[in-house]
Amino acid sequence: MAANKEKEDQSEKPANRLETAVISTTTNENVETDEQNENQNSSVITTKGSKGTNWLVRITRALNWMPERCRYDPENPPSFTLSMNLLLAFSGTFTVANLYYAQPILNVLAEEFHVSYERASDIATLSQAGYAVGLLFLCPLADMVPRRPFILSLIWATATAWIGLCLTNNFEVFISLSFLCGVGTVTPQLMLPLVGDLAPAHRRASSLSVVVSGLALGLLIARVLSGIVANFTSWRNIYWLAFGAQYLTLALLFLFLPDYPTKNKGLNYFKVLWGMVVMAVTEPLLTQACIMGFLLSAAFTSFWTTLTFLLASPPYEYSSLEIGCFAFIGIVVVALAPVWSRLITDRYVFLFSVVLGLAFEFVGIVISTFIGSFTVAGPIIHAIMMDSGANFAHTANRSNIYNLDSKARNRINTVYMVFAFGGQIMGTALGNRLYAQGGWVWSGSSNIAFIGVAIIVGIIRGPRETGWIGWSKGWNIRKDDLKVENGRLQQVLMLKEVFHH
Repeated sequence: MAANKEKEDQSEKPANRLETAVISTTTNENVETDEQNENQNSSVITTKGSKGTNWLVRITRALNWMPERCRYDPENPPSFTLSMNLLLAFSGTFTVANLYYAQPILNVLAEEFHVSYERASDIATLSQAGYAVGLLFLCPLADMVPRRPFILSLIWATATAWIGLCLTNNFEVFISLSFLCGVGTVTPQLMLPLVGDLAPAHRRASSLSVVVSGLALGLLIARVLSGIVANFTSWRNIYWLAFGAQYLTLALLFLFLPDYPTKNKGLNYFKVLWGMVVMAVTEPLLTQACIMGFLLSAAFTSFWTTLTFLLASPPYEYSSLEIGCFAFIGIVVVALAPVWSRLITDRYVFLFSVVLGLAFEFVGIVISTFIGSFTVAGPIIHAIMMDSGANFAHTANRSNIYNLDSKARNRINTVYMVFAFGGQIMGTALGNRLYAQGGWVWSGSSNIAFIGVAIIVGIIRGPRETGWIGWSKGWNIRKDDLKVENGRLQQVLMLKEVFHH
């Protein structure tokens, strides 16, 4: 971690980089700088040529402006605090929620736009497809550009495009905008690698779990609010609420998100994209994690999209409010995730936590598949055990792959999440098709297959194996470096005690 901070300290300061470029360019064209105003940290540029350059500098300065407390100081870089952890979790909550507002009200949207249930499910499918596109083509940029302005720009663009969803009466326009907003809703996947960069190694999994819990809370809030609002008022009001939540998130991040230096300089964007493809097929650990993430996500979205149709049909015939209340099950996930991470993920090899989470999820899906058609206990058990197991597995997978290359965490996260959302797209499409043809048992059986294969992928390659298959480095599930990390922690505490006295 110390090595990473040294490398980051050597990186170029990102604040006002565009302005610096403009100033240096105009200087080559005989631009005079008023040196008397340099102490005010705001150079006054007098141009002998065009006045347009002055306007460009002013616009750039305005776009790059940030509160003084957010400006990066290489001599005193921002520390990773609990408040920063919570800010990133809060931001992830109200950005990732964009993907889930429609799920509990798909039946309402089908009636509003006069389309079938299967056609209405395209709203969820295209939102996830847009998210996957954003992951693939936008997230790698976070390893190449300053992250603060990048995150703020994405939230602003998505929130502005969201207005169209609040106003349009055309289904084709609605699903097109859903896709575009999905593309921009990738900011949580920029925050997770940021936590991986800043959190101490011995607290990385638990810090990540706080942000991942924020994502689970976003899913919960989106579904509950959507169900309640659609039941008592127009469904459009939930979209207006989402619009306001995005601008609130933008304001909070603008005021409190610190600036950070660019992690890599001189990277070629297209080589970065190709490098991710190579990484995905040549790094055994990443490949294993990606396949498991794909299957986990397929089962997850297959359940939640078909659940709406199950509960809206006989024998349940629940209202959108009652369907939305199912999201309260997510409270269990939010409460358990940090505890699980501290007690299991931070103490044992990451693969153990992944397989344990998968097994937990598998049991819940089997129970639900065969009793969910006639008792609501099935979907409830399914939701609790599947959401919890998936959360544990995803957190451990991320913690594991972030150790591969500290300077490429955004790209590594991008590879993993592209697979994950590819799984979501397949799970949504396949789950809806199977449900339409064979009902709840058919769609549930596909989820059993997804998780069963994921468990096999997890156990065929050990946590210390350097090759593609095998357990050649032993079966011990305790982390090898746990004693070392505890020893270092004790040394730090002893040194603090000495300096205190």
